[in-house]
Amino acid sequence: MTAVPQVAGGTGGANRVAAKVISDRAAGEAYVASVCFKHGPPRLLGVELEYTVHYADDPRRPLRAEDLARALGPHTPRTLAPDSPAQPLPAGSPLTLEPGGQVEISALPQESLAALERAVSADLPYLTELLARAGFVLGETGIDPHRTPARLLNTERYAAMERRFARLRTGGLTMMCSTAGLQICVDSGESEDLPRRWAAVHALGPPLLATFANSRHHAGRDTGFASARWLAAAGAEHARTFPSFPLADPPAGWASRVMDTPLMVLRRDGEPWDAPDGLTFADWVARRGAAEALVPPTEADLDYHLTTLFTPVRAPGYLEVRYLDAQPKARWLHPVALLTALLSSPSIVDEVLAVCEPVAGAWDCAARAGLADERIAAVARKVADLGCAALPATGLPENTINEIGDGVQRLVHAGRE
Repeated sequence: MTAVPQVAGGTGGANRVAAKVISDRAAGEAYVASVCFKHGPPRLLGVELEYTVHYADDPRRPLRAEDLARALGPHTPRTLAPDSPAQPLPAGSPLTLEPGGQVEISALPQESLAALERAVSADLPYLTELLARAGFVLGETGIDPHRTPARLLNTERYAAMERRFARLRTGGLTMMCSTAGLQICVDSGESEDLPRRWAAVHALGPPLLATFANSRHHAGRDTGFASARWLAAAGAEHARTFPSFPLADPPAGWASRVMDTPLMVLRRDGEPWDAPDGLTFADWVARRGAAEALVPPTEADLDYHLTTLFTPVRAPGYLEVRYLDAQPKARWLHPVALLTALLSSPSIVDEVLAVCEPVAGAWDCAARAGLADERIAAVARKVADLGCAALPATGLPENTINEIGDGVQRLVHAGRE
């Protein structure tokens, strides 16, 4: 979940974003399909790295906004310090914050995995040192092992989210304020290949989630789950978090889902952003129920609504894989390289679909049991073998490929003789 700047809109006002009004459901679906899936040969790669932030002398201490802003200096996001210059990191990566103060490096898309590795290898150590000089350390897992969730950012979006999740009595606040993920961004690919690439990134979810799960401990207790982060996110609000299924026409299916997802927030000038309960974007377009009192939605409103879906795979113009726990800083490249290799050719994608079929849809089992579930572990080992064999296609140096291959194989064979 990337922090989103507050932009006026929703119900009108002097600062409402000027954009084309969505005339009907068909127009909304056509717009979503056009902006969420860009076709062409797979070329660009990106990664978003989230980390919880802790005081080095006591990782259990609640984070203070003023301390974090002082540490980040000119890189402080404007969601924390509105007057900040919000300078990118040295290699150009924007720095954002999640609601609980988790930092996020959004590396700029690169044309090769080697170029992406170089960019992150410049920005991640820089951020680590910047925080260390102010007495902070970055977490190494997908959920805060020490503290209960507490919101740090004071924005209308996050305040409305917190109130919404409090009413729903779910893991929403934990997702917002205590979790950290590793998100991998790959091109959608050619239109004829899209259905199988879409199916593959979902099919890989359970085995890769289990392989890289590391968020068992949260707020000082053992949850008993391999990925408490994934379970918190999945349980936040079902309509906006449940995994998609293989689709013959991913753009059409995604567009329909977007229109039928309830509004999470409703941007207003000078008012709280709480959305009417149960009001979907399709309802807003059709002027049903509480939407009768609202001005018609625009493409800008639909763009904003898209940022409120927190699915395991999201489509913001490319495929954003969001189901992995944050990894230790020294091993962030391992899952990125593995997934890149597993999508490197149509023939490997076909093998992925065949190998993963026995655990299709086993998301909860993967998050709860991880590789302790033998069925998932068996598939994870096959996925690891397939991906490691394809690592040379990533263009990484041989020594890096060997290091990644060894690390992945150690994970999937942990506990086996």
